[in-house]
Amino acid sequence: MSKSRLSLAPLAGSLVLATLLGACSSAPPKDETIGWSPNKLFAEAMDERNSRNYDKAVSHFEKLEGRAAGTVLSQQAQLEKAYTHHIAGEQAQAIVALDRFIKLHPSSQALDYALYLKGVVNFNDNLGLFGSLASQDLSERDQKAARNSFEAFGELVTRFPESRYTPDARARMVYIVNALAQYEVHVARYYLSRGAHVAAINRAQAALTDYPEAPALEEALFVMVKSYDALGMAQLRDDAARVMEKNYPKSEYLARGFKQKESAWWKLW
Repeated sequence: MSKSRLSLAPLAGSLVLATLLGACSSAPPKDETIGWSPNKLFAEAMDERNSRNYDKAVSHFEKLEGRAAGTVLSQQAQLEKAYTHHIAGEQAQAIVALDRFIKLHPSSQALDYALYLKGVVNFNDNLGLFGSLASQDLSERDQKAARNSFEAFGELVTRFPESRYTPDARARMVYIVNALAQYEVHVARYYLSRGAHVAAINRAQAALTDYPEAPALEEALFVMVKSYDALGMAQLRDDAARVMEKNYPKSEYLARGFKQKESAWWKLW
């Protein structure tokens, strides 16, 4: 046997050994949940969530959904996964999970909760949406989360008027309507401050039309009075002022303007 062949043999053996070791190291980790009963898997998932191990909790709930397929426990696993995403700050994933549940289980006894949770997820986004109005360009803010929240709560209230979640949903709907109206008025005021009087009138009018009972309408009318006055449209200014005086006879806006309302403005949020 030649010297070159003798020198290659150990090298070839090393390559084979390295390949085998590499294959072993890339093998997927063993599933610790194999052999667990559905009830144990559920309990462990809840423990992981309570310990804030959200990724592991979600993984357990996903496995439980498959292993308990066709049972109420599987449905609960789907909802618990959505809630876990929610408290982990993964709102988009929570909405995807809830939409999937609503589509797959239209007659589920837990459908009212699914709708409620969907509303809550978007409602919490609203707190960020409306929480720092003073520091942002109000003409560019997105109201999609607020409207999605309102729609989910609205479906809950309509379809499940006796649900235990309905009273809270109604209260949140009132808040959303008031907040959206306030948003429109704040944008109108933003335009007014920059001399965009037509835009200010349009946004104030939108608040009056879309949210006819919201507290912010007092200021919406005042924005219209100021804008029409700036445009030299005396008749429309006086019409808006008469409506304002009739509906808000004790309003301080006409007498003192925006300044007296400034401190109370931010307390809403």
